[in-house]
Amino acid sequence: MDLAFGHDCKLGVIVKECCNSRLQYDPSEIVGTKRKRMRGAIEDRSICTSHVERNNLTIRTFMKRFCRLTMGFSRKIENLEAAVNLHMAYFNFCWRPGTMKVTPAEAAGLRGHCWTFDELLA
Repeated sequence: MDLAFGHDCKLGVIVKECCNSRLQYDPSEIVGTKRKRMRGAIEDRSICTSHVERNNLTIRTFMKRFCRLTMGFSRKIENLEAAVNLHMAYFNFCWRPGTMKVTPAEAAGLRGHCWTFDELLA
């Protein structure tokens, strides 16, 4: 966290309490959650993981390397790194998610137009 966001970031976590499932591949039943402040002045009710969970779902949807029980894994760390970098660049500069009319890079003011795939690779 310090390397990515510095010492002044606000940080909280949600700890899920699960009941163990009897079958190996069944998801565990969530019986409760606790919100915990880790750093900074943050209110418990503002601690939320929905953005991170949505990002994880997008990554698993578009890159089968991160899905469980698939054959799409990378044998070399360099191949995984290249695949993740390509996905993140495409997601931020070329793809207009959902009903948005702009890419995330355009919304952040980093670029003025949606890139083509050729522009991304150049």
